Amino acid sequence: MICLFLSIFANIFQSGWTGVNERTFIAVKPDGVQRKLVGEIVRRFEKKGFKLVGLKLIQASEDLLREHYWDLRSKPFFSGLITYMSSGPVVAMVWQGLDVVKTARKMLGETNPSDSLPGTIRGDYCVEVGRNVIHGSDSVVSAQKEISLWFRQNELQCWEDSSSHWIYN
Repeated sequence: MICLFLSIFANIFQSGWTGVNERTFIAVKPDGVQRKLVGEIVRRFEKKGFKLVGLKLIQASEDLLREHYWDLRSKPFFSGLITYMSSGPVVAMVWQGLDVVKTARKMLGETNPSDSLPGTIRGDYCVEVGRNVIHGSDSVVSAQKEISLWFRQNELQCWEDSSSHWIYN
């Protein structure tokens, strides 16, 4: 019942996405899909103890990508970014858990792979900033915006994770 409440009111009440119910948007970019890194990325998030509540393989339209990357529209690389992100399928995911936004950003590594530590996704699998395998929301507010952009409410699953009592107090 609490899941239903959170699903209905998540966009209205930001506090609904806090604590163990915090959600983040993660996207495996076309290079990550082509390099068959999706399973490894899902494995890392599951091993960390996060719960997958949304997943889909999508060929993102340029309109969707322009809206997603709206804050970068004045950057010289914007056009190339849109072309690259629409060049192949993207795996869009929503993960849920305690401090998932902050923790996911640490798991991803720095935007520039050369600044990423070994053990991070980008540190282990990326060489160049233009092909950095993965996107993750940078704040809870961004996560809410990105999730609502990429997923309809009925595409997000609210389910009881039997291992949560082993992960959280």
